[in-house]
Amino acid sequence: MRLHTLRVTAFGPFGATQEIDFDALSAAGLFLLHGPTGAGKTSVLDAVCYALYGAVPGARQSPGTSLRSDHAPADLPTEVLLDLTVGGRRLEITRRPAQPRPKKRGGGHTTEKAQSWLREYDPEDGWRALSRSHQEIGEEITQLVGMSREQFCQVVLLPQGEFARFLRADAEARGRLLGRLFDTRRFAAVEDRLAELRRVAEAQVKAGDDQILALAQRIAQAAGPAARECPLPDLQPGDPGLADAVLGWAATARSGAAERHDIAASVLATAERRHAAARIALDAERELAALQQRYAETR
Repeated sequence: MRLHTLRVTAFGPFGATQEIDFDALSAAGLFLLHGPTGAGKTSVLDAVCYALYGAVPGARQSPGTSLRSDHAPADLPTEVLLDLTVGGRRLEITRRPAQPRPKKRGGGHTTEKAQSWLREYDPEDGWRALSRSHQEIGEEITQLVGMSREQFCQVVLLPQGEFARFLRADAEARGRLLGRLFDTRRFAAVEDRLAELRRVAEAQVKAGDDQILALAQRIAQAAGPAARECPLPDLQPGDPGLADAVLGWAATARSGAAERHDIAASVLATAERRHAAARIALDAERELAALQQRYAETR
């Protein structure tokens, strides 16, 4: 946001019209609002805030407080005009608060309602009117500036110790303000997306762990009593390292089963050899017995 011109009339301590050329001041880089107490330094900032949001900061907008200058002639209306560039758009905001004015007929005064005007500058067509609605202008400015009046007063306007109030605010309030100030919505969206991906990944991991544990249980059942030598890891689906632990257990169980298979195969081979030898011996004994019987019969 860049301010170009501020013109105040019958506002605060300014009884007449005063104009500030911010472009000329900004040409030197930084500039200072300086003057004795009551000179109107804070009122300049109040006028900027009032032009943008239709209200001045904090307690200075309390009931019974008038924005109209006590030094202004009765027929000079209170008005604030701000020419600025915000969001790449050149805008002019004019506001008049509710104020008394002399009646056109007869004596006495009548109260004139608050009024607002918003115009935008077009390089080809010049200034064109956009709105005279307080609500529409307020919503447009809040969206372009990216801050509410309270946030703008806490961060951009720092008179009368207002910044200290921001520093004393709780973490949640400061977080909301800084989030809008630096437009962290895209980071919050990324954070939300990553959190959603994490939830999906956790669900997928848990489903995979369920399948792994189910297969491990089937392996343990198939192993029978031998499974007691190598019990399953005491882990639940979703626990870190479950897959590696179960795969390690399965490798150990497989190695043990292979070893037991080799031992059983060796025992079986030995038994088969002994069975074959016993069969040969039995056949020899039977043949010998048959020969002896025939010999006895021939005598």
